Amino acid sequence: MKKQQPQISEDKILEVSWELLGEDGIEKFSMRRLADRLGIQAPSLYWYFKSKQNLYQRLANDVSKKILEEFHSDGDWKEQLEELAVTVRRVLQRYPCSTQLMMMTLPHEPDIIRFTNRMLLCVESTPLEQAQKMQVVTTLLNYVFYFVLDDYQHERNVSAILEDKREAPGDEMIRLLDTMSETDAGLFRRMFKNGLFELMGTDTAFEFGVRLILLGIEQIMKEQEN
Repeated sequence: MKKQQPQISEDKILEVSWELLGEDGIEKFSMRRLADRLGIQAPSLYWYFKSKQNLYQRLANDVSKKILEEFHSDGDWKEQLEELAVTVRRVLQRYPCSTQLMMMTLPHEPDIIRFTNRMLLCVESTPLEQAQKMQVVTTLLNYVFYFVLDDYQHERNVSAILEDKREAPGDEMIRLLDTMSETDAGLFRRMFKNGLFELMGTDTAFEFGVRLILLGIEQIMKEQEN
């Protein structure tokens, strides 16, 4: 007797996948836990996704699609790249573990390809060589990925410390810094106590990093003109 396809939609599988990723992170995500949450047997998932990696591809494709929907900029190359960075960060922050998914998957989905193509179009009008254009969008995207991932991991680390009922991370850091010499930690200690490290993960820090990248691209163009 031929097996029947389970009565569940791909959209529902993706929706519940995001729920699980938000609850426990990608480290604990599994097809078995996903099936349990959906109330089906794990093998039933393979009617829709041949592997967990295939599911990850689809989730990353969804993120790429959402970025494309929200990215709107008709300015010059700098304005487009700046808006692109802001849009990518905003979408990644909204979808749990989406940064990891984007980094773990290959561009073998239509919207991931469209997203990559749209990034390249931002710099197509520049005098950069083709290889440099690819490097520009890759560098900017990697910056956004790292920024979002670092903020995500920092929040998880702080939550883990507070859950263990230990002292606040800031207090623990100050105690450690006070045991170190001026030579080894003086500047770091003063900056930390003055609250400068609280800028990490903020909009201000993010925008400054984007500006650094854009100014670097502009400088390369000027050097090539001379």
